[in-house]
Amino acid sequence: MSAVHYKFFSKLKYDIVTFDGLHISLRDLKCRIMGREKLKAANCVLQISNAQTEEEYTDDNALIPKNSSVIVRRIPVGGVKATSKTSVRSRTKPVSGTSKAIGDSPASISVAQLTKAVNNFKSGTGYRKRIQQQQRRQPPPPPPSPPLQCPYLSVLKSQIDLLGE
Repeated sequence: MSAVHYKFFSKLKYDIVTFDGLHISLRDLKCRIMGREKLKAANCVLQISNAQTEEEYTDDNALIPKNSSVIVRRIPVGGVKATSKTSVRSRTKPVSGTSKAIGDSPASISVAQLTKAVNNFKSGTGYRKRIQQQQRRQPPPPPPSPPLQCPYLSVLKSQIDLLGE
Protein backbone atom coordinates (compact mmCIF):
# COMPACT_ATOMS: atom_id res chain seq x y z
CA MET A 1 0.00 0.00 0.00
CA SER A 2 1.19 3.48 -0.90
CA ALA A 3 0.04 6.70 0.68
CA VAL A 4 -0.17 10.45 0.12
CA HIS A 5 -0.28 12.71 3.18
CA TYR A 6 -2.66 15.64 2.87
CA LYS A 7 -3.87 18.44 5.09
CA PHE A 8 -6.20 21.32 4.58
CA PHE A 9 -4.50 24.70 4.68
CA SER A 10 -6.33 25.68 7.86
CA LYS A 11 -5.58 22.46 9.76
CA LEU A 12 -2.50 21.38 11.67
CA LYS A 13 -2.55 17.61 11.26
CA TYR A 14 -2.00 15.56 8.12
CA ASP A 15 -4.40 12.79 7.06
CA ILE A 16 -3.55 9.88 4.76
CA VAL A 17 -5.02 8.63 1.49
CA THR A 18 -3.90 5.09 0.63
CA PHE A 19 -3.73 3.59 -2.85
CA ASP A 20 -2.00 0.85 -4.84
CA GLY A 21 0.96 1.69 -7.09
CA LEU A 22 3.79 4.18 -7.23
CA HIS A 23 1.65 7.26 -7.86
CA ILE A 24 -1.92 8.55 -7.95
CA SER A 25 -3.52 10.91 -10.44
CA LEU A 26 -4.68 14.29 -9.23
CA ARG A 27 -8.27 13.44 -10.20
CA ASP A 28 -8.23 10.25 -8.09
CA LEU A 29 -6.64 12.04 -5.15
CA LYS A 30 -9.30 14.77 -5.22
CA CYS A 31 -12.08 12.16 -5.38
CA ARG A 32 -10.65 10.23 -2.42
CA ILE A 33 -10.13 13.37 -0.33
CA MET A 34 -13.68 14.56 -1.07
CA GLY A 35 -14.99 11.11 -0.11
CA ARG A 36 -13.05 10.99 3.16
CA GLU A 37 -13.98 14.56 4.12
CA LYS A 38 -17.61 14.14 2.95
CA LEU A 39 -17.43 17.12 0.59
CA LYS A 40 -19.73 17.61 -2.39
CA ALA A 41 -18.34 18.51 -5.80
CA ALA A 42 -21.24 20.95 -6.31
CA ASN A 43 -20.11 23.12 -3.36
CA CYS A 44 -16.38 23.45 -3.87
CA VAL A 45 -13.32 22.65 -5.93
CA LEU A 46 -10.11 21.39 -4.33
CA GLN A 47 -6.85 23.19 -5.06
CA ILE A 48 -3.90 20.91 -4.30
CA SER A 49 -0.27 21.99 -4.02
CA ASN A 50 2.93 20.24 -3.01
CA ALA A 51 3.74 20.95 0.65
CA GLN A 52 7.52 21.17 0.12
CA THR A 53 7.78 23.06 -3.17
CA GLU A 54 4.43 24.90 -2.93
CA GLU A 55 3.74 24.19 -6.60
CA GLU A 56 0.10 23.84 -7.52
CA TYR A 57 -1.09 20.78 -9.40
CA THR A 58 -3.47 21.94 -12.15
CA ASP A 59 -3.67 19.03 -14.61
CA ASP A 60 -6.12 16.34 -13.47
CA ASN A 61 -3.90 13.73 -15.14
CA ALA A 62 -0.80 14.87 -13.20
CA LEU A 63 0.76 12.03 -11.22
CA ILE A 64 1.54 12.55 -7.56
CA PRO A 65 4.24 10.18 -6.26
CA LYS A 66 3.64 7.98 -3.24
CA ASN A 67 4.69 9.33 0.19
CA SER A 68 4.18 12.92 -0.99
CA SER A 69 2.73 15.61 1.24
CA VAL A 70 0.18 18.01 -0.21
CA ILE A 71 -1.76 21.03 0.99
CA VAL A 72 -5.47 21.17 0.10
CA ARG A 73 -7.45 24.39 -0.25
CA ARG A 74 -11.21 24.40 -0.66
CA ILE A 75 -12.27 26.93 -3.31
CA PRO A 76 -15.99 27.81 -3.62
CA VAL A 77 -17.52 26.93 -6.99
CA GLY A 78 -18.37 30.60 -7.68
CA GLY A 79 -14.78 31.62 -7.02
CA VAL A 80 -13.31 33.84 -4.34
CA LYS A 81 -14.41 37.45 -4.00
CA ALA A 82 -11.60 39.96 -4.32
CA THR A 83 -10.85 42.00 -1.22
CA SER A 84 -9.23 45.39 -0.87
CA LYS A 85 -6.29 43.86 0.96
CA THR A 86 -3.93 42.09 -1.40
CA SER A 87 -0.64 40.50 -0.57
CA VAL A 88 1.90 39.09 -2.96
CA ARG A 89 3.98 36.18 -1.83
CA SER A 90 6.76 34.92 -4.00
CA ARG A 91 6.72 31.17 -4.55
CA THR A 92 8.99 28.75 -6.31
CA LYS A 93 8.87 28.17 -10.05
CA PRO A 94 7.09 25.09 -11.41
CA VAL A 95 9.14 21.97 -11.96
CA SER A 96 7.15 20.52 -14.86
CA GLY A 97 4.52 21.62 -17.34
CA THR A 98 1.73 20.08 -15.27
CA SER A 99 1.86 22.59 -12.46
CA LYS A 100 2.23 26.30 -11.80
CA ALA A 101 3.66 28.26 -8.91
CA ILE A 102 1.20 29.82 -6.46
CA GLY A 103 1.29 33.60 -6.27
CA ASP A 104 3.38 34.09 -9.42
CA SER A 105 3.45 37.80 -10.10
CA PRO A 106 5.88 40.50 -11.14
CA ALA A 107 8.71 41.16 -8.71
CA SER A 108 7.19 42.19 -5.42
CA ILE A 109 10.56 42.95 -3.83
CA SER A 110 13.56 44.58 -5.43
CA VAL A 111 16.89 42.82 -5.74
CA ALA A 112 18.50 45.45 -3.52
CA GLN A 113 15.97 44.86 -0.74
CA LEU A 114 16.42 41.12 -1.04
CA THR A 115 20.21 41.40 -0.94
CA LYS A 116 20.03 43.67 2.12
CA ALA A 117 17.71 41.23 3.90
CA VAL A 118 19.99 38.28 3.14
CA ASN A 119 23.07 40.17 4.34
CA ASN A 120 21.29 41.25 7.53
CA PHE A 121 20.23 37.67 8.15
CA LYS A 122 23.72 36.29 7.59
CA SER A 123 25.37 38.85 9.88
CA GLY A 124 22.59 38.84 12.45
CA THR A 125 22.50 42.65 12.49
CA GLY A 126 18.79 42.78 11.73
CA TYR A 127 18.04 40.67 14.79
CA ARG A 128 20.41 42.65 17.00
CA LYS A 129 18.96 45.97 15.84
CA ARG A 130 15.40 44.82 16.57
CA ILE A 131 16.39 43.73 20.10
CA GLN A 132 18.13 47.06 20.73
CA GLN A 133 15.10 48.98 19.46
CA GLN A 134 12.78 46.98 21.70
CA GLN A 135 15.02 47.65 24.70
CA ARG A 136 15.03 51.38 23.93
CA ARG A 137 11.22 51.41 23.64
CA GLN A 138 10.68 49.91 27.08
CA PRO A 139 9.79 52.53 29.67
CA PRO A 140 12.24 53.01 32.54
CA PRO A 141 11.33 51.29 35.78
CA PRO A 142 9.26 53.41 38.16
CA PRO A 143 11.14 55.24 40.93
CA PRO A 144 11.15 53.54 44.30
CA SER A 145 8.15 54.49 46.37
CA PRO A 146 8.78 56.62 49.51
CA PRO A 147 8.44 54.88 52.86
CA LEU A 148 4.88 54.66 54.05
CA GLN A 149 3.85 57.40 56.47
CA CYS A 150 1.60 55.92 59.08
CA PRO A 151 -0.20 58.47 61.30
CA TYR A 152 -0.22 56.03 64.18
CA LEU A 153 3.54 55.53 64.00
CA SER A 154 4.24 58.85 65.76
CA VAL A 155 1.71 57.97 68.49
CA LEU A 156 3.32 54.57 68.99
CA LYS A 157 6.79 56.11 69.22
CA SER A 158 5.64 58.59 71.86
CA GLN A 159 4.03 55.77 73.92
CA ILE A 160 7.20 53.69 73.68
CA ASP A 161 9.22 56.70 74.83
CA LEU A 162 6.88 57.13 77.83
CA LEU A 163 7.20 53.46 78.79
CA GLY A 164 10.95 53.62 78.52
CA GLU A 165 11.23 56.52 81.01
